[in-house]
Amino acid sequence: MAGERVKLLVQERTRFGSSESRRLRREGLIPGVLYGRGEPKSISVAERELRSALTGEGGLHAILDVVVEGTSSSHPSVLKEYQQDVVRGGLTHIDLYEVRLDVAIQATVTVTLVGEAAGTKEGGVLSQVTRELTVEALPLEVPEHLDFDISEMHIGDTARLADLTAPEGVTLLDDPETVLATVTLPTRVEEPEPEVEELEGEEGEAAEGEGEGEGATEAPAEPDADAAGEHQTTEG
Repeated sequence: MAGERVKLLVQERTRFGSSESRRLRREGLIPGVLYGRGEPKSISVAERELRSALTGEGGLHAILDVVVEGTSSSHPSVLKEYQQDVVRGGLTHIDLYEVRLDVAIQATVTVTLVGEAAGTKEGGVLSQVTRELTVEALPLEVPEHLDFDISEMHIGDTARLADLTAPEGVTLLDDPETVLATVTLPTRVEEPEPEVEELEGEEGEAAEGEGEGEGATEAPAEPDADAAGEHQTTEG
């Protein structure tokens, strides 16, 4: 469960713009916005403290007790949205939303497949189709992830959201027919038979051989020789 509460000290920002955001990041600070019951507050938070708060037991669903520097009150909040550097992977901006601990919220949680599918032992292929689900629960009861046991899945089986049992106090909001995982037969790839190509040289030689044979068979007799032979026989 995400029932961990972590204190997070932030500073209010009075300067804005992309150049100011870059300056903050160079100094190890992450710009963001805190949305609460009043006007949104532009804030910045130390990247090291934010990373520590979000890598604890509650993960990204931890309840952050946000304290704005110079004030004494705390704002129970959750991380609603964030942006990451596409190259380095670090956070570049965050949106925090203040919540009431007695009012349910909606959150996106990951699905974790647990165990080894029986179908994979039979030669099948396991595919996880859905990796995230939307749930509704009290802020302190939002699970870090949902586990689904696949050990009884055989070849040809399909696991759907209706097969997943949610923890107490957690409501699954997606379509019950949403496919979570499948076990299928491996795909057989048939290689095409190689084509036999005749060499042009062989075809040319065969054509020449045929031409020579026909010429030898149909060659006419020499007319001079025939005429001479007939003349000699008459005289004799």
